[in-house]
Amino acid sequence: MAILNQKGGVGKTTLTLGLASAAASAGRRVLVVDLDPQASTTWVLGLESSELDGTVADVLDGSAKIASVVRTSTWSDLIEVVPAAAGLQAQEQGSAKRLRKGLGKIATEYEAVLVDCPPSLGNLTRSALTASRFALIVVEPSALGLRGIGGVADLVDDVWDATNPDLELGGVILNRVPAVSREAERRIAELARIVGRESIWEPAIPQRVILNQAIGERSSIHSYGSRAGDILPAFDLLWRQTRAMVHHR
Repeated sequence: MAILNQKGGVGKTTLTLGLASAAASAGRRVLVVDLDPQASTTWVLGLESSELDGTVADVLDGSAKIASVVRTSTWSDLIEVVPAAAGLQAQEQGSAKRLRKGLGKIATEYEAVLVDCPPSLGNLTRSALTASRFALIVVEPSALGLRGIGGVADLVDDVWDATNPDLELGGVILNRVPAVSREAERRIAELARIVGRESIWEPAIPQRVILNQAIGERSSIHSYGSRAGDILPAFDLLWRQTRAMVHHR
């Protein structure tokens, strides 16, 4: 599944990492594909792009098979990674179907494949959607967080029509939701009018400092135990919903 939004900083990487952490905690094997040239997900999962022989860029330009670039994260043997690198930006003009072809050969080895998209609606995000069965849109409930959400939904429709008739909008997940905020409540109501309330998943991911700490320390959120408070139940439930959606369809 592709995890996306054209706006940066809304929490695509946070959600990708949280779902991977919850999957491993539940004993499930997942593959994380990092399609962001900043390679933040790759780094947090314990890999250094500059030290790797192959990355997803080599898959997209046709010079490597995807199985040859899969690496095991430092978090868990259950979390494997197709790493990103700075050179990935050059693939904005490449074929949107190469990732689909590559993942098609290995996807059944995993409980789920999570594709972390760049903050854009270019060819890399199109490649992710072309390769995915579901799209998960991450939104922060703020005025800037909702800007462009219609464009994201339009891209999902366009990819469905042009290159992937199996693609569905799996849902919209709210991130960085404050405990009490009338502004956030207004923005969530606005989002519901745009995508439909039934498309907004629950629970939302609450705004917590521990998430930033985990990313900075390159650690799984589940490794913090009770210090992560209500974050862990949120990610665990979102993972169960993700897994149920994948297996139901």
